[in-house]
Amino acid sequence: MNFIEIKVHCNEPFRDILIAEMGELDFDSFVETEVGFDAYIPESNFSHPGLQQLFNNYRKQTKIWYELNKIAKENWNLEWEKNYDPIKVGSRIYVRASFHPSKPEFEYEIIINPQMSFGTGHHETTHQLLEMQLDLDHNDKKVLDVGSGTGILAIMASKLGASEVSATDIDDWCIENAAENFKLNGISPKNLLLGAISGLEFEENFDILIANINKNVLLEEIPEYVKLLNSNGHLFLSGFYESDAQDLVDKCNSMGLVEISRSSKRDWAALLLKKV
Repeated sequence: MNFIEIKVHCNEPFRDILIAEMGELDFDSFVETEVGFDAYIPESNFSHPGLQQLFNNYRKQTKIWYELNKIAKENWNLEWEKNYDPIKVGSRIYVRASFHPSKPEFEYEIIINPQMSFGTGHHETTHQLLEMQLDLDHNDKKVLDVGSGTGILAIMASKLGASEVSATDIDDWCIENAAENFKLNGISPKNLLLGAISGLEFEENFDILIANINKNVLLEEIPEYVKLLNSNGHLFLSGFYESDAQDLVDKCNSMGLVEISRSSKRDWAALLLKKV
């Protein structure tokens, strides 16, 4: 599988707007640069006419220039090593690659080598979920991360004391990458499964379920999440805009889930709900 990289040059006030708009076109990883940002999308999901139409809609308001590149799997490591900086989530979590030095002053350190999957903590959705995980008791809990990407949220759950962590993804590269990242962090997941959640089977239910995907997939899969949650279990959701949060809450309410808290960061939202 190849990825498409779009290097966007734009004026600062339009950076966040264009990132949000490109999220609607299935771009799912963004790296801010001095002149704008870089965006990444699997080649199979890319629509060049759709991207051109988006930029044309804004060219009367601002100058936009972009460069398109195709990145093969064997070149991906060079790209993320060039662009991937460590991140701090508050004062307690430090996320780094294996080639970055450790910072033992942080309570939790996560090592992520993203390769061809996304979820490094840089994106607002992942960043918010990491923060929200700190506020929920994970001790001795069984946790499932759906659409895990790099596995970062399952790794965080394990570091917070979860007794078991499992992860799923529909992309085989993500499963391969998550396995590497679990190993880098000294974690052995109970399950690491390839496939859509509706087609997978588990031996038991979970106390905490995490899904950082996108609005449409979440709305479709929430009934599956509810089936997999124990009574009084918690569900983390992200991958959608703040304006879409109520649609997710309404769907969850109809399935017996109540909102506990929510977060927003640069128009992206995250929710924590409880099964009652």
